[in-house]
Amino acid sequence: MKYLSTRGGVEPVGFAEAVMMGLGTDGGLLVPERLPRLAPETLRAWAGLRFQDLAVEVIAPFVGDAIPRADLADLVERSYASFSHPEVTPLHEAAGQRYLELFHGPTAAFKDVALQLLGNLFEYLLARDGGELNILGATSGDTGSAAIYGVRGKARINIFILHPKGRVSPVQERQMTTVLDANVHNVAVRGTFDDAQRIVKALFNDLDFKASHHLGAVNSINWARILAQTVYYFYAWGRLSGGDPSRSVDFAVPTGNFGDVFAGFLARRMGLPVGRLIIATNRNDILTRFVATGSYAKGEVYHTLSPAMDIQIASNFERYLYYLLDENAAAVRTLLAEMDQTGRMQVDGERLKQVQADFGAHAVSDPETLAQIRATYQASGYILCPHTAVGARAAAAAGTPDTVVLATAHPAKFNEAVREAIGREAPPPPSLQGLMDRPARSVDLDAEPDAVRALIRATLAAH
Repeated sequence: MKYLSTRGGVEPVGFAEAVMMGLGTDGGLLVPERLPRLAPETLRAWAGLRFQDLAVEVIAPFVGDAIPRADLADLVERSYASFSHPEVTPLHEAAGQRYLELFHGPTAAFKDVALQLLGNLFEYLLARDGGELNILGATSGDTGSAAIYGVRGKARINIFILHPKGRVSPVQERQMTTVLDANVHNVAVRGTFDDAQRIVKALFNDLDFKASHHLGAVNSINWARILAQTVYYFYAWGRLSGGDPSRSVDFAVPTGNFGDVFAGFLARRMGLPVGRLIIATNRNDILTRFVATGSYAKGEVYHTLSPAMDIQIASNFERYLYYLLDENAAAVRTLLAEMDQTGRMQVDGERLKQVQADFGAHAVSDPETLAQIRATYQASGYILCPHTAVGARAAAAAGTPDTVVLATAHPAKFNEAVREAIGREAPPPPSLQGLMDRPARSVDLDAEPDAVRALIRATLAAH
């Protein structure tokens, strides 16, 4: 399997190079040359597999001969051994709604599903092929801690994670800053997540700096993350459908950076019977507005109860544009240039019809988020995190049966919102107990690429 850039400026590369490259050298995102198309009998055969075996089956066609299958199976087994639930991503029903629980990994968030595997992939490829890797990423909350836990203490790897100072939950911040391994470097940026993401993109687009400092990506711009996240769509479908290819399942996906819902879109293009993909946003509703109007336009970033979704420019949206525009890299470049120049892009009427066939979308306010947490708890005793509550409210608004809401984080990570909604806190899982009492370490910086560039240079020079 070879990989291309959404912007057309990268010669085809193999899976290992795509994983290590992260962002394309032309600034685009890497996508496979072609997608495997799964036959109904394959879906039936996969429906009852345990999560780890299913992951190998889903991922293997995208890896090709870059990693021997036995080694891939070992990487998968080790990656999910750290999860506290035997099913890895179990389904749970509460108050008449199905939830796909994605928070049983070491940092209690869905990012663990991809980042435990990505960390092991990095370690495997570096040990096999030599070299070193300096990971640079921005987080609106959960990506940072999941990435850190995926690579902490690993040889040949340093990680620099930028988070918006004061704009992640206290638990999310402590999950990152209390990891004191020598290869972990936390940076609190004085600005928004979009500022942090802009810095990361600027440094990756500085090709000389990227090459000389061996920069790699763990944000959902890394194709391996998207690939790992497709697995739980197959898993949920198999558990609900019993392997019947005529039965489709709808998913409501709390959405910020578009990676999680794009994984569902990818699974559907591979042949999984996914019905509606409902994009659930908070007040930062750029994606909801796009689905309604075809206009993708920057606005103010609002601080909400679901901070991991407080995003305007969604990195993975470019991958969707690539497929929406019939894999035409030149057309992608034209729209992105329009976005750079005007702060907005517009697709035509025919493309908008396709967008609306691909996705539903619904924006949920903070009061609605609290009301959903409260209603679910009162009806069932089940506590939702605010991001999951956004998904549940969007699913209710869509009014479709057989909708699975992606439960993206353990509620104890957002106990301020939980307390406001139901008057009590969610009990912490073992991984969060005692977290607030641990020593922490981070550096505050202005939201400027040069400040982060200087920090990376100084840190690596001192190693």
